[in-house]
Amino acid sequence: MLVVIALAVLVSIGCALTRAYLGPTLFDRLLAVNAVGSLTVLLIALLGFIVGRPEFIDIAIVYSLLNYIGVVAVLQFFESGRFGASRRGSEEEKP
Repeated sequence: MLVVIALAVLVSIGCALTRAYLGPTLFDRLLAVNAVGSLTVLLIALLGFIVGRPEFIDIAIVYSLLNYIGVVAVLQFFESGRFGASRRGSEEEKP
């Protein structure tokens, strides 16, 4: 049963990767990549449960935090044009 669920998650990752490749806009692609990251976290946790290694849950939590920080960083980059810029600072510096 768990193997079937893992295969369903892999199929979902494949569908999300297809959307990331075909997405007409940047935000469609970003949303698809975020979905791939979330499904990967689910797959890591599921594989940890299947093989009986609870340490995989810790790895999944760290990966989900990295996924979140990465998406926020990419959105910040596309909003301001550079990394590390605050909203207030970037508005004042624009010519």
